[in-house]
Amino acid sequence: MSGGEQVVLVADDGTVLGTTDKATVHGPDTPLHLAFSCHVSDGEGRLLVTRRALSKRTWPGVWTNSFCGHPGPAEDLRDAVARRALDELGVTLTDLELALPGFRYLATDAAGIVENELCPVFTARTDDELLPDPDEVVEYRWVDPGELASAVAAAPWAFSPWLTLQLPALAAR
Repeated sequence: MSGGEQVVLVADDGTVLGTTDKATVHGPDTPLHLAFSCHVSDGEGRLLVTRRALSKRTWPGVWTNSFCGHPGPAEDLRDAVARRALDELGVTLTDLELALPGFRYLATDAAGIVENELCPVFTARTDDELLPDPDEVVEYRWVDPGELASAVAAAPWAFSPWLTLQLPALAAR
């Protein structure tokens, strides 16, 4: 086992199977692992969308939800979301809610890298000024939720596959 960041491998039913090195987990045969997504709004009801840094291994330069991440072994999901919000965007969250606990997806990017994640989806709010980490986020926008849904419907190829699946699921709940 490497000394690097670890991700949690899971069975189809979510049972923890073990861990593996995050640096090696994403490839053409990515095993199912635990992740999370978060959709952050502001006091005006706008949603934060971010454009993934060009150096990202999967879906570089693609617009996506506010942020995503992987909990560490034995790390509480809510704690992992709060940690990632601070690390990636420089913000603290309020009103953190688990919105889609069983969300799961499988997608392959143009380079053949597979995402295979059990990915609970959270919603939250922040009133903090964003200080995005340039290794994670190259650009961001606060957008009207209806306009985002229209843009994703019109040009799904411009957005991460998980965002295109999460938006309608969030709207339907």
